[in-house]
Parts: sequence; structure tokens; C-alpha cells
Amino acid sequence: MRPRHALLALALFTALPAIALADGLDAAIGKALFDRIWVQAPSSTLANDGLGPLFNEKSCASCHSGKALSAKLTVQPDGTLAQRGLATRLGDAQGVTDPVYGRQIQPRAVSGLISEGTVTYALPDITGHPLAVIFAPSRGDLAPDTRLGPRQAPSLRGIGLIEKVDEAAVLALAERNKTHPDGIGGRPHFLEVDGKKKLGRYGWKASAPTLSQMTSDAFMLDIGMSSPLAPYPHGDCTKAEPDCLAAPDGRSPTFDNEEISNEMIRLLNAYLESLGAPKPADPLPPGAALFASAGCAACHVPSLPAKGGGTVAIYSDLLLHDMGPGLDDGVGEPGVASSEWRTAPLTSLTFRTTPDRRFLHDGRAGTLDEAIRAHGGEAAVAKTRYEALVAADRAALVAYLETL
Repeated sequence: MRPRHALLALALFTALPAIALADGLDAAIGKALFDRIWVQAPSSTLANDGLGPLFNEKSCASCHSGKALSAKLTVQPDGTLAQRGLATRLGDAQGVTDPVYGRQIQPRAVSGLISEGTVTYALPDITGHPLAVIFAPSRGDLAPDTRLGPRQAPSLRGIGLIEKVDEAAVLALAERNKTHPDGIGGRPHFLEVDGKKKLGRYGWKASAPTLSQMTSDAFMLDIGMSSPLAPYPHGDCTKAEPDCLAAPDGRSPTFDNEEISNEMIRLLNAYLESLGAPKPADPLPPGAALFASAGCAACHVPSLPAKGGGTVAIYSDLLLHDMGPGLDDGVGEPGVASSEWRTAPLTSLTFRTTPDRRFLHDGRAGTLDEAIRAHGGEAAVAKTRYEALVAADRAALVAYLETL
């Protein structure tokens, strides 16, 4: 970029808080940030640098792609999955991270550094079993208790709805579930933020209370860029990686003394909030009644009360549920067991029926039917009811899900 154009781009970002933006402009600029290819520091273009030093991808759009903005997990002829859109979390059952590799394997690095190694994901021989993760480390061995947990980039359609849900409604569901005949349980995950307890809403394990925190964590962990809510300019680098910690960073006073400013997070969120979920069919297909009678709707609650009135249709209770040994990959997070998962919102399944869209946290399921059959633990009763349906009713239930 020529110097004059770089200054114009920089002026745009710094001037935004002081001007009245036209309708849709925030989301358009946020989309540009979502698509932006970041580069390593130092760079002649201040607004573009800060990548890494170790990272998974160079942009948000590299993992979240297509209309649904979920991972495209293309199956290769040898049975492995294309790596883009998959990341590997590290830890033990209590959420203790690896002393060398941190929270996540970073398979890429800026020039002058070596990455943390290569990762290959192989589909299981038996339907419903977890992905096989083959990690070839380049910075020493993993700790003996460290486990590998594949995580696919989720759909972002309707993600802005999650923060609108009234916390009291979530807590009421947790209380109701204590005596639920199906034994579904479910508990809220509270996080301490600035000395206050906040409900975890975002992420596979409800590890972020707000969209801003989720976005900031993704920038830090996946792209290696710091922001005020995740002020780590070297991303997930650990003390055992001194070359990474010594690499230049892109912190700047222009961006709140970080690599990504609060304003940039706000603009990116404006784009994410513009990604609406499909409206429910009217009238509802026959499979909707089967979804409810099987017990699926007990956790995938179709709608919840919104803050300030009205309802929010996200098909989730935002609670953590123990999903049994079949979905336990051994990688916990602080305060969340390795077998616990937040109920995934079902707000974009209509966009995810192509062969390269897969389901569950690790993408093991190639169809919605496979995903349902992989449920266990607190969802075991509902799964059993689903499996007991005649084939036509199972097909009708899945067809209903494909409208969401």
C-alpha cells in the first residue's frame, strides 16, 4: 500500500469514534476487518501488522467461510480433513494447559521462527467416534497429562442473539432441570470479570461472557494479536518459547496500546451482529413436534426471554451439560470438565447441509443424524427416543432441523 493510502486507512480507523456513521457502514467496515489478511510486525502499514508470532491463520475469514461462516471441513481422498477451520486445544481434564505449547497448537509462524509443529486430522473408522489427531511437535514433547482436543470453527450466524438472552431465564432453566424427568441437568458457567460474576455464553464451553470477549480471545489465540480484553501481543506463546516472546509486536498508541483497538472490536462485532439467523418456518414443519417430544427441546430450547422484553430464538439453554464419555476428549477448561459442553445454538443449520459442513465440536459427524446419535450423558434419554422413532419420523425431525 502506498504511504498516502496507508495514512488514509489509519485516519479512517482513528476518526470513526468521532463521526456519525451511516446505516450499515459499521458492519461493512467490520466485514473488511473480518476478511483482512494480517501481517507480521513491524510493517510499513501500521493498521495491518501484529500477526503471530505463532498463529493458526492470518484472518478470521480463513476459518469461518461461506454463508454460514462455519468451517469448511473437506474430506481428502486419504480420509483426513483439510486443516483450515480446525484447531487443537491442549490441556488436561482440569483445564491445566501444556507448559510448552500453551492452550492451543499453533501450526504456523512468522518468518524467522519455527511453528509448534504439524497437525493432521483423520476421520474415525467407526461413525460417531472422535477425530484422530496426529501431532508432530517441533518444540519438544507434550506434558504427559496433556490431551489433544480438536475444535472446529463454529457458525457465526445469529451469534449476536446470544448476548440478548436474559440471564434470569438461563438460571431458571438450570433450576428446573434439577428435577427434570430425563435427568438432563445443566449448569451455568460463571466467570469472574473485573471482580464480578458474569454468565459464560460464548464458545464450546461457555468460556466468554460477551461477544467482545469472544472476539478478543479469538484474535489472541488464533491470530496472535492483542486487544484491551486480551492484552497478549505474543498470543499463546509460553515461557518455554523465548524466541516467540522476543519477537517484535504491533502494539501502538493508535490502537489503545494494543494491536487491535476497542473500536476495531466494536466494528467487527457490528458485522457479526448483522449476520441474522433464519426466521422459523410458519407453520412449523411436522418434525418440530417430534423434536419436542423426543426431548431435544429441553436443552435446545427454541426461544428464551430477552433482556428488556420479547424473546430470542437460539435453540439453546446456554448451560453446560455432561455429554458422557463419547464426547469427552480429555481437555477441560478452568471450571469446566472435559465432558461438559455448552448447548450449541441451532441458528444456522439451514446453511450447513453441504458435504463440507460437519457437526459437533470436533467435526466428527458428517450428518445431523450422526451428530444426534453421538449424544450421550445428560442427552442419552433424548437420543434413545430419537433412535426409537421410525425412519420416516427421524427423517422428518432432521428435515425440521435443516430449516433452522
